[in-house]
Amino acid sequence: MNNEIPRFEREKKTLQAMIRIYCRDLHHSGKILCDGCQELQDYALARLDKCTFGSDKPKCADCPIHCYKPAMRDRIRMVMRHSGPKMIIKHPMLALGHVIDGVLHQPPNPVRKPS
Repeated sequence: MNNEIPRFEREKKTLQAMIRIYCRDLHHSGKILCDGCQELQDYALARLDKCTFGSDKPKCADCPIHCYKPAMRDRIRMVMRHSGPKMIIKHPMLALGHVIDGVLHQPPNPVRKPS
């Protein structure tokens, strides 16, 4: 069994949990996401599924390739700023997994041409 599959599933769960926290807190949506947050979640999950790095994927914030449209990137940043600190209390295992992934899966260093 590929041990990277659980990592991708955990990343998806983390992303969904963060969007749920954000939507519930700011849009008072309860258990169902509002249309805007559902659109963002669908977009973000699709981007994750199509990541060009595959199993070597770094955290999106550390990625050298920005595959989100600028407007969606701004929206997901707002979600993460709001939800990130709350993840430690509400979903500690997902938060810990996210931190560990950031340490273990660093983006590749860009190769500089000699001057």
